[in-house]
Amino acid sequence: MPIFNFRDEDALGKVASVDTTNVIVDVENIDQLKRLQVNHLAVLQSSRPGQHLIGLITQVTRKRGVEDIGNDGISEQTSELSLCKITLIGTMLDRDGDRENVFRRTLESVPEIDANCFSLDGKNLTGFMRTLSSVSADGNALTLGKYTLDEHAVAYLNGNKFFQRHAFIGGSTGSGKSWTTAKIIEQMAGLSTANAIVFDLHGEYSPLVGQGIQHFKVAGPADVEAKRTIDDGVLYLPYWLLSYEALVAMFVDRSDQNAPNQAMIMAREINQAKQKYLEDGGQKDVLKHFTVDSPVPFNLDFLMGRLNDINVEMVPGARGEKQGDFNGKLSRMISRLENKIFDRRLGFMFNGGGDVLDFSWLEKFTTAVLGSSGENGKAGIKIINFSEVPSDVLPLIVSLVARVTFSVQQWTPSELRHPIALLCDEAHLYMPQRSMAESADDISLDIFERIAKEGRKYGVSLVVISQRPSEVNKTMLSQCSNFVSMRLTNAEDQGVIKRLLPDSLGGFSDILPTLDTGEALVVGDASLLPSRIRIDEPKNKPNSGTVNFWDEWQKPVKDKRLSIAVDNWRKQNIQ
Repeated sequence: MPIFNFRDEDALGKVASVDTTNVIVDVENIDQLKRLQVNHLAVLQSSRPGQHLIGLITQVTRKRGVEDIGNDGISEQTSELSLCKITLIGTMLDRDGDRENVFRRTLESVPEIDANCFSLDGKNLTGFMRTLSSVSADGNALTLGKYTLDEHAVAYLNGNKFFQRHAFIGGSTGSGKSWTTAKIIEQMAGLSTANAIVFDLHGEYSPLVGQGIQHFKVAGPADVEAKRTIDDGVLYLPYWLLSYEALVAMFVDRSDQNAPNQAMIMAREINQAKQKYLEDGGQKDVLKHFTVDSPVPFNLDFLMGRLNDINVEMVPGARGEKQGDFNGKLSRMISRLENKIFDRRLGFMFNGGGDVLDFSWLEKFTTAVLGSSGENGKAGIKIINFSEVPSDVLPLIVSLVARVTFSVQQWTPSELRHPIALLCDEAHLYMPQRSMAESADDISLDIFERIAKEGRKYGVSLVVISQRPSEVNKTMLSQCSNFVSMRLTNAEDQGVIKRLLPDSLGGFSDILPTLDTGEALVVGDASLLPSRIRIDEPKNKPNSGTVNFWDEWQKPVKDKRLSIAVDNWRKQNIQ
């Protein structure tokens, strides 16, 4: 049975003007005009039988016509013109093959002049929303909440298209961005072999627990001292996992006049250190094919010894010994390297113990961090806490995990590949605009840009999450085909989202600053309809709740809070 059963006498009015996607309707039913609201839905008769066109009301106006001014100088109002502007967004088919009531986001026709237009409300709206829900829910549904238009209709997204085409979740502080992310994580965790990594920069997703979710943290000073391992949920990201470009960015000062020499020596000596490791371990197969970027461990003491030797090298000359070509030119690089090695904050890179130098360590690491629940025996959703990583190396370290993920997917035979999603919270910190990036950030940007452009081929999806869309790299956002935008109060941030939406929906984004907490504007390939959705509350709420200052200032202060804070600060660990 077709869900729409309109009568001509119920019409809102008739079509007066049509262009490519916009329709002007001459409203004749004044009672309905009063109830019309911008961003609500309307239905128009199609020029083809068995079809209705669905549109979004973008403007409602009433103009009063004025006749000639009479002899007494008083103008006489003789007519009223009520108009409604509608943007066409899709077609409702009574039947498509074996299926009934099918909505498509295409326009196969446009309405004719004088075609009837109906307001979509009441039973018709409920029926339409249920149809959308059942279509979207066909085996791959991702539930966010309820439609604001109809609180009884569940808002489903197509889970395949949401992750295939990358997604952006944005909103000002306190708008419900973390709730939305937690809601998505919650549903992913319910899938039997879900596979995702959440970059949690401040530990706010630590309350998310349950089957299917596992927590890791990048080792802090206290973890290094206690010799905690990956089995304790503590991750080490050793220096030898970094690409050659990342190692150079970390250890070579670009402003040093000897920087080109230092970079060249670094490449040569790292290559030799890896070769020595493979020879000592009898890894003949790898030895034939490895490069400076291959994830092969190497001994840092051996590398430091070689660099020191080159820095003080003396060579035979015409009148006895003379300084070698690189004598004294590596001093600043060696000092930087030593400072990094002895920096307790970077213990997760340099003090992982003998385990991380073991040839089998990388497989153990990838199984735990990149494996789905069926592979690692624990959980498919891995939430990694980066809160103890120093901010100056944060982009390098976050992108290191992303690069390992992409590389593993790239080198997996296509028939064995299992897709993985990267949920990038606070993305503006490690995916900044090129103009705002430092040299170390360039490494991070190159990696994430490559994933954004090529990830779909290898089964890697990006979900970019940020409160400042205007600070996030434009390439990342341009590759996202799904947008879940919460309230945005900053004009620059609103402008970014407006430019990314289709031209026909430009006006729809004007509601961004007026969205309630927990409300989102959802547009994209995964959503059949550009929708305003009220996000359901997740079972476990993230730690991002806003502090009630006025209430807290009326409660007694807890004992020893400052002495505990100072002690934790000194130990670099929250007890």
